[in-house]
Amino acid sequence: MRIISGSLKGRRISPPKNLPVRPTTDRAKESLFNILAHQYNFDDCAALDLYAGTGSISYEFASRGVAAVTAVDQSAACVRFINETSERLDLSITPVKSPVEKFLAYCGSTFHFIFADPPYAFTSEQYKNLITTIFDRALLNKDGVFVVEHAPQIDLATLPHFSASRNYGGCVFSFFEK
Repeated sequence: MRIISGSLKGRRISPPKNLPVRPTTDRAKESLFNILAHQYNFDDCAALDLYAGTGSISYEFASRGVAAVTAVDQSAACVRFINETSERLDLSITPVKSPVEKFLAYCGSTFHFIFADPPYAFTSEQYKNLITTIFDRALLNKDGVFVVEHAPQIDLATLPHFSASRNYGGCVFSFFEK
């Protein structure tokens, strides 16, 4: 796994093999951040990385200048790895050990960018609940974007706030906006 761009461009990160994750591929991550970089300025922004896993998306946001990144995962090993890596690389990432649903229920902040890469076994109903929660709790800033990574067989285009999707082989990014 590597950081695609920003102050730590090209930096390789090697997570432990025993983490319960399936990281976003470098190719898909690069495509996603190319889209975001052409539409948004990362300076003075806040990002939320849900189901953060190895923290790959969080590192990318922080490397590109996002001022505050919150990475949420329920795995203690993942949170520990994100914390150790962000400290070693001097990145402004706050890892949070919590089930995502519980974190969202109590979160009092808003974000310019929200990214979610739920477990592969997530159902259509769980995706709908996640997206509804983000917008019902008003966690996304007015001009922000919420990106959900999911398998190609999941269709989120009929859900409220859907704006676009991009398919990158084994994964799809669906974009949601206010």
